[in-house]
Amino acid sequence: MADALAGGSARYERTAVSILVAVSFCHMLNDIMQSLLASLYPVLKANYSLDFVQIGLLTFAFQVTASLLQPIVGLVTDRWPMPYSLPVGMASTFFGLILLGHAHDYTMLVLAACLIGLGSAVFHPEASRVARLASGGRHGFAQSFFQVGGNLGHAIGPLLAAFVVLPLGQPSVAWFAGIAMVGMVTLTRVGGWYAAHRRANAGAPAASKALPLPAPRVRFALGLLVLLTATKNVYMASLSSYFTFYVIDQFGLSTRDAQLYLFLFLGAAAVGVFAGGPIGDRFGARFVIWLSILGVIPFALMLPYASLFWTAILVVLIGFVFASAFPAIVVFAQELVPGRVGLIGGVFFGFAFGFGGLGAALLGGFADSHGIAFVYRVVSFLPLLGLLTILLPHVPRRLP
Repeated sequence: MADALAGGSARYERTAVSILVAVSFCHMLNDIMQSLLASLYPVLKANYSLDFVQIGLLTFAFQVTASLLQPIVGLVTDRWPMPYSLPVGMASTFFGLILLGHAHDYTMLVLAACLIGLGSAVFHPEASRVARLASGGRHGFAQSFFQVGGNLGHAIGPLLAAFVVLPLGQPSVAWFAGIAMVGMVTLTRVGGWYAAHRRANAGAPAASKALPLPAPRVRFALGLLVLLTATKNVYMASLSSYFTFYVIDQFGLSTRDAQLYLFLFLGAAAVGVFAGGPIGDRFGARFVIWLSILGVIPFALMLPYASLFWTAILVVLIGFVFASAFPAIVVFAQELVPGRVGLIGGVFFGFAFGFGGLGAALLGGFADSHGIAFVYRVVSFLPLLGLLTILLPHVPRRLP
């Protein structure tokens, strides 16, 4: 009997690991498709004679669509779990890419960005929940593994744009809808595992939703985490949306070479995300938040004044250090509000990311009126808000 139980446990662990790999893989596919929008900005700017405000509004349309809906999706699925909502979200991205590839005016571009944002809104809260269910208690590692898929997708997107979309033009974007089909099939299988997991645990006692700290302190800490995430995302959006224009303007690079420099930043961010979770499991989420958000300050302040060589070095350091905070922030928030995995996922993958979109739109106005170099001098001071991490409380660890 013991051997049978051990065998069943081993099979379950293998299944859980395969599910974690699957949701991370689909996160990569999802974010490859999403990053194509930002990577396509130089092409869209030339094809449609867009100014920086219109570029920023495309980012705003994408991120705010996702941001406004993600917390709502998370709140609803906390109450009424929907295992098969995952492939539905991927289908929205599929149609968004088809429209983006065949858009003929700015209105269609905005609608395509909204459809891609809708796919993100549906995907992230439930996929984050599945990652936690498959974590085996290593929540930081699971969040990092899940999120690194997304960061890899963001890093690969500019390469695909540089070597496929730029040479072949805007219609080639629609070809990447095939990636969404792969994601839909994979997520249908993930949804089946999630549904089976719910059935298997239907009779188990509900997890405690008692707050680890007094409610006012929890609300304050969550608000502070949202502020820190929003600040981080505005700064990261300034790089992901405008960095190619910055290096073209400052150093005279070609569009393809500029995309490669963007890849350096996004690739470093992917590595940072993967490193942040396990470090948080070992030393605590609060420690990682301190280390990453404060550690990026000197690099951000130096970036606007660096040569091309040092710009490459600094964006790698910024991407790695800053991105390592996000898995820790999500886990820390989940510990503050037990039993609200979908809501927390929706808030931090969605609402806080919306500040990045709003910041991108505002920064686009500054870029038009004062120049792109001015934007990077201004945003270099944003990480100084990370000093507010000193106000984060210590959350007591729960006994197993």
